[in-house]
Amino acid sequence: MPPVRSVLAAVSILVAGVLAHAGPAHAADPPPRVDNPYVGARVYVNPEWAARAAAEPGGAAVAGQPTAVWLDRIARIAGTDGVLGLRAHLDAALAQRADLVQLTLYNLPARDCGRRAPQGELSIDDTARYQDEFIDPIVEILAAPRYADLRIVAFVEPNSLPNLVVNTGNRYTATPACDEVRARGTYQQAIGYALARLGTVPNVYPYLDISHHGEVGWPEDSAPLTALLLQAATAAGSTVANVHGFVANTANYSVLREEHFRVDDVINGQPVYQSRWVDWNPFVDEMPYARHLRALLTEAGFSPQVGVVVDTSRNGWGGPARPTGPAPASEVNRYVDGSRIDRRAYVGNWCNQVGSGLGQRPAAEPEPGIDAYAWVKPPGESDGAAGSPTPGLPYEPLCDPNYLAPRGSPYATGAMPGAPPFGEWFPAHFRQLLTNAWPPL
Repeated sequence: MPPVRSVLAAVSILVAGVLAHAGPAHAADPPPRVDNPYVGARVYVNPEWAARAAAEPGGAAVAGQPTAVWLDRIARIAGTDGVLGLRAHLDAALAQRADLVQLTLYNLPARDCGRRAPQGELSIDDTARYQDEFIDPIVEILAAPRYADLRIVAFVEPNSLPNLVVNTGNRYTATPACDEVRARGTYQQAIGYALARLGTVPNVYPYLDISHHGEVGWPEDSAPLTALLLQAATAAGSTVANVHGFVANTANYSVLREEHFRVDDVINGQPVYQSRWVDWNPFVDEMPYARHLRALLTEAGFSPQVGVVVDTSRNGWGGPARPTGPAPASEVNRYVDGSRIDRRAYVGNWCNQVGSGLGQRPAAEPEPGIDAYAWVKPPGESDGAAGSPTPGLPYEPLCDPNYLAPRGSPYATGAMPGAPPFGEWFPAHFRQLLTNAWPPL
């Protein structure tokens, strides 16, 4: 692949072409706060991601699409080794005459309950560092008057509060680290602080993560998640007014809609929800789940105007394996497995999935209650490397293509081999996403 800098000029031309139809982006006075920040907005195209995409065969077809900028460690704020920092991204957005920048804040103390891959930089006792060295500098930059015309969408700490539902207590997935984080209230307090500080900047729009239907779609999970979200939104001086919306399917692969079967189908007397794939979940796809969570959250006290952003960066599942209709209705598991668009071996698999494709292109207000389809996870950036199963070394079993989960059944991880560490460019995965894009490119 050519060096990133060697294609930046070409990408700038491509991005300029995407934006050429637009008029002036900025008025004399800062724009008023809006209900849906995506409506009417030209969304920032990250030139670093765009350069990598454009350098891959066929990648120019999507290199002009907007993606979120991930701030996953303190050094990302200033930028290092030629990588753009936050100010540089915001300045680049102004140069593009963009109206909206998407940021993902992902650096909680004991992030992902201390999972070693991807390794978080802050320990459970580093709440003060999170506040002083991560959140406060970000807010200081965002509050600069030169950026007052930009709408800043901030996805706050994905995959954090859902972890405290599914990886605690007597769950077979429970870990001591998750139990300790929940007992201390580490995530709730840190997220509350982030929301309170972000809420001081009028042009920032924070969105909290609600995971996806395959993790917390069951009633015994969605109700506790709602309670945790409310706790976080009202902790450390924050109020629910600081939460502008929610984001679903962040960095995940769940399809928007399963087109060829329904959760209430019955096959030879056996309901689909009893199949291995569905596993008693009332949801089999993201859109009904997102609407359901939104309803629960507004009932719990969040604003009725909250919207949901759905990450569609890798949930297209096109290509030759995509079903074109329902499978024969002979046996419930064969019916579901032959009909489902989502081709993962297990709905909880999340790491560099084999067969995945780009999903719906970013779009504002695609449906009522949905603020946007967005590429929150930049396509082509790795979910993580397996590492080594040697005790004491970082290891993520769900990124290991050869690992079999201890569920009593040989559920394969579906992870692609040869993946680099989290966030690094994974050319094979990006090329697969292009090939399997749905809608097709």
